[in-house]
Amino acid sequence: MLAKMIAEFAYEEILRPQPAPATASDAYRLPVDEELTVRFRARRGAYGHWIVDPDSLGDDLDPLAFLSRAHGLLGLSSHTAGHYIRELTATLTADAHLLASGLPAAELAELGYAELEGHMEGHPWLVANKGRLGFSTTDSARWSPEARTPRQLPWIAVRKGLAAYSGVPALAQPHRLYARELAPATLLGFHHALRSRGLSPEGYLYLPVHPWQWDETIAPLFASSLAGDDIVPLPSDGDLRLPQQSIRTFLNTSRPDRHTVKLPLAILNTLVWRGLPTERTHAAPAVTAWVQGLRERDPFLADECRVVLLGEVASVAVTHPVYDALSEAPYQYRELLGCIWREPLAPYLGPDEHARTLAALIHTDADGRAFTAELVARSGLEPRVWLGRLFAALLPPLLHFLYRYGTVFSPHGENAIVVFDERDVPVRLAVKDFVDDVNVSEQRLPELDTMPADVRGVLLTEPPAFLTQFIHSALFVGVFRYLAPLCEDQLGVPEDTFWSLVRAEIDRYHHRFPELKARFELFDLLTPRIERLCLNRNRLHLDGYRDRSERPHAAVHGTVSNPLHGP
Repeated sequence: MLAKMIAEFAYEEILRPQPAPATASDAYRLPVDEELTVRFRARRGAYGHWIVDPDSLGDDLDPLAFLSRAHGLLGLSSHTAGHYIRELTATLTADAHLLASGLPAAELAELGYAELEGHMEGHPWLVANKGRLGFSTTDSARWSPEARTPRQLPWIAVRKGLAAYSGVPALAQPHRLYARELAPATLLGFHHALRSRGLSPEGYLYLPVHPWQWDETIAPLFASSLAGDDIVPLPSDGDLRLPQQSIRTFLNTSRPDRHTVKLPLAILNTLVWRGLPTERTHAAPAVTAWVQGLRERDPFLADECRVVLLGEVASVAVTHPVYDALSEAPYQYRELLGCIWREPLAPYLGPDEHARTLAALIHTDADGRAFTAELVARSGLEPRVWLGRLFAALLPPLLHFLYRYGTVFSPHGENAIVVFDERDVPVRLAVKDFVDDVNVSEQRLPELDTMPADVRGVLLTEPPAFLTQFIHSALFVGVFRYLAPLCEDQLGVPEDTFWSLVRAEIDRYHHRFPELKARFELFDLLTPRIERLCLNRNRLHLDGYRDRSERPHAAVHGTVSNPLHGP
């Protein structure tokens, strides 16, 4: 963690290590105070990346002691430093559990999509990536991804009016969703629970709820709604569900053909409180219908790329009777209760296909073996050829949505899923999480004229020059920045070659669609420099731990050289 802390803080220019050329070309020194100078070895990578050798740091300093001594150098208030140490400690605790229970890369390669998620280490860019403020040790043991324990979720009934249902056309009415998701006996049991109180089932909507959220947030903050039978507790549907890396998303392990559910969780993890914004929750199915419609009407996306867009096909959004009327209230209080049902991945996979999140490709096991190196070995392909297949699977659909439709996802390691064939060769891309991470061009394009008003009203818009940042920062900086040095170290593919393969795939797309030349210039991925988006700066300098009325966005600090620029 200390190596990661120095590397990421140096990348964001929170710290500025100094070369120490008297010892070696890769030697650096970091003066902390009058008595402490941290010395280490590091090499630099694309986008200004730092690869710090953890063995060069020695054993005399740990990350908590470093932060305590360096908080002045880091520009932290004592208030922020105190809370940040708590997040770091929780992260270290989770990391220790992952290390103690980890599997070799060869065994990880045999796991299914849902099971592999429980072995991932979290966001590579954020240092305190498993802070989970609000969770106790017992909560983490029960509900964290690394606990790898499927559990049942209770359900509740919420009176219509307080709750609103939304679905794609095939699930336009809630009874269609419930008929698919719930066994007939379970649904009858829910009806009976309401009728036994003298309540009509026709006046309610059903949704699962996270047990932690029920205890900590719903029961105390919706007390009047419970007292008035606007919210009625129900039993579990009996299915076991496994928390994924996003911690609030659960895959159904009892019935993999049933939907994944995404639930609000009032914990502060990484940059934000992990709730579900009411307006976006309600709009999720409309966004899904629009985005999937673009794919279905485009032969390149549907037939050539065969990209999978895991739709958020139904939702129940529940307003709080007081908080939702307070527009300036902390946003965490306007994201308290609801559910999004997302299409499961399994039905989209062919009989010989299997899937892993993109985050898996930058995972290394306890012995230091990269998961990607294991997959390349299994494929039988030369590493450069395998990487070329990876980029050919990932980039064309993302580029097509950007250039043709002025639309971007946030294809970071958790949202982007790589589909592999039976030889572990990448063949296509799946994308999830539309409600939070689809953005469209602020500049009007003809292809966006058919966007429904309810979708336009909820999607964030960005200037064309910034829209490319969602690919640069989420995919290239957020994943490839770490994958490239791994491939150099373990596959013998130099970093320059890695980025030339990425550039070659972009050029290939440009040659395939010359009619979009004006869009290539409008959405310029090949500009000499890009803005440096910063994630750790948000916590340390911009937001700290204060309440906000709106969710924070990544900070921007200076620029970095673009490795995709030039020939």
